[in-house]
Amino acid sequence: MHLAKRLEPLQFNVFAEMDKAKALARAVGRQIIDLSLGSSDLPTSPHIRKKIAESLDDESTHGYLLFNGTQNFRVAVAEWYEQKFGIAVNPETEVLPLIGSQEGTAHLPLAILNPGDFALLLDPGYPSHAGGVYLASGQIYPMPLSAENNFLPIFSDIPENVLAQSRMMVLSYPHNPTTAIAPLSFFKEAVTFCQQHNLVLVHDFPYVDLVFGEWGVGSGEWGRGEEEKNSQPSTVNSQPSTVTSQQSTAPSIFQADLEKSTSIEFFTFSKSHNMGGFRIGFAIGNSQLINALRQVKAAVDFNQYQGILNGGIAALTGSQDGVKAAVATFRQRRDTFINALERIGWQVPTPKATMYVWAQLPHPWRRDSVEFCTKLVENTGVAASPGAGFGKSGEGYVRFALVHEDAILETAVDRISRFL
Repeated sequence: MHLAKRLEPLQFNVFAEMDKAKALARAVGRQIIDLSLGSSDLPTSPHIRKKIAESLDDESTHGYLLFNGTQNFRVAVAEWYEQKFGIAVNPETEVLPLIGSQEGTAHLPLAILNPGDFALLLDPGYPSHAGGVYLASGQIYPMPLSAENNFLPIFSDIPENVLAQSRMMVLSYPHNPTTAIAPLSFFKEAVTFCQQHNLVLVHDFPYVDLVFGEWGVGSGEWGRGEEEKNSQPSTVNSQPSTVTSQQSTAPSIFQADLEKSTSIEFFTFSKSHNMGGFRIGFAIGNSQLINALRQVKAAVDFNQYQGILNGGIAALTGSQDGVKAAVATFRQRRDTFINALERIGWQVPTPKATMYVWAQLPHPWRRDSVEFCTKLVENTGVAASPGAGFGKSGEGYVRFALVHEDAILETAVDRISRFL
């Protein structure tokens, strides 16, 4: 049997490899503490679950759902976005429901790239961004990220011959896996660069709400001045954070591209609303890009169940207490985990956003993060994601997902200490 060559780059997947390692550890009796997958352990808010449950008894929701049937959801998305960022959105032409943002970022290259075209991707970056390009028979130019540059790409380093063949750039801030935040000034630079080179600018935005601290978006920049914005994160004090400041939000790409001239942005309910299993997200963007992605989507699937969209409407329009609680929980877990690592001598910068800790490995392990993670779960039952799985520039790092209660995180660090 002959399979398509486009599958060859997809053979290694960081999550699939760690799943095998976890299975082997369970087979020999290890109790697994899984910090390898960013799947929130927090519950979906009751008012969201109630709306989905009520939909089950409505027989009109049981059939196929075409685009026109998603109008109420799209209107809710547009109103939510305008309230959050102060930018108007047309629900008919600038919003598209998705089965999670990953569906959108994976399918969009089919609408943009011809075989051999380049996509400019962050390195390290989320694996599905590369997967979508490979499925579209495109080429990838990795934009290296380093701690020295606050994990932001340097556009001037991209070769002219690559730019001549490039059709899209993919960004994602707050960033998975590095947890970095990008200021609005960076997004303005990215928009100008993409306009100059006729590139589609894709912004994957799952961590819009999972931002810690006293920042705001009134000016589109972080509220602690240039020194705070450009400095490296510092480690926390010995006591967990008790910050109770108003919930913060990271900048949106459309604060830099007000006319939606070249951009599309992807959102998910998986992180802010703990709805990963419900598979619901949406795209907002340039009307031509939204229509192109809609054409691809129409050839692949219908929309998800109407009841899930009803839950999404409830999430956007109802109480945001669940979002605030999730932010507070992950901030507390961040502090617990960082403090525990400090006690065993592993110094790690404090994340300003997301649900992860991005840690540079101790010297003996920096050349092989996959071996570190494989040996760690084999010997201790603690599962983490190797930095190399997110790209070449991720080698030497490991990503921990803070998806367990504080006491379990403390136990995980105790096991890591014995392993080291």
